[in-house]
Amino acid sequence: MNTPWSSLPETHHLLLPDIDGLHENQIICLKEAATSLIECYRLLEKAGINIVGEILKGQGTFYEMDHYPKDDVYDNETHAQYYYHAHRNLEEEHGHFHTFLRAKGYGREIPPAPGFLKTEPWPEGGEALCHFVGVSMDRWGYPIGLFATNRWVTDQTWYSAETSISLLDKFRVEHAHPNLVVNLWITQLLKLFKPHIEHLLYHRDQVIESWRQMFQGRDVLEDRELEVTGYFPIDSKLWANQVLKL
Repeated sequence: MNTPWSSLPETHHLLLPDIDGLHENQIICLKEAATSLIECYRLLEKAGINIVGEILKGQGTFYEMDHYPKDDVYDNETHAQYYYHAHRNLEEEHGHFHTFLRAKGYGREIPPAPGFLKTEPWPEGGEALCHFVGVSMDRWGYPIGLFATNRWVTDQTWYSAETSISLLDKFRVEHAHPNLVVNLWITQLLKLFKPHIEHLLYHRDQVIESWRQMFQGRDVLEDRELEVTGYFPIDSKLWANQVLKL
């Protein structure tokens, strides 16, 4: 997909962030992330390797739905987590990352969003986890899109967009498994695209609420007819260079 996509396009458009509307502090943070991301690409390209290749290296046959690496990537200090897999028949997408923060990384106990039917159990207490976005990757190992999902897709604890955004800066993977540069890359990618992620999450909540109104009595968060709520195509190098020119 080459344009922003919404699961409810007639009522909930998904618009790109206004780069001219960013505040000075936001610009400073984005510039730091842009510089770091470009350096990650330089190091990977200098070695002739790419992000997806490093995630799949030594993992055997690549099977749909399996997590890569096998036990996910998890930082025991920050409690950020991610994995890579594939399950969608999209010609331009090789697979995608899912990004999370576990409860131990919140710094405080956070109640889930109220008012949902919860016909399926959610992770709670110390097992709670917040999902941020998926990151679509092409076959050459570069990111091509960001997307937000319904709860059932990742079996997450359901937090409001506002709560999820408040946790986003805590996503940091800082160790060397499976590859230090890849971990730094995904950390900086979420920082660089924070304005896009904010839009995706607020739009996600709007879609969920509209779906709930349309199908009253149905557990919208478990509805298999609603998987992806919104999608942004991205060009990470282009966005990084645009940010550095601000």
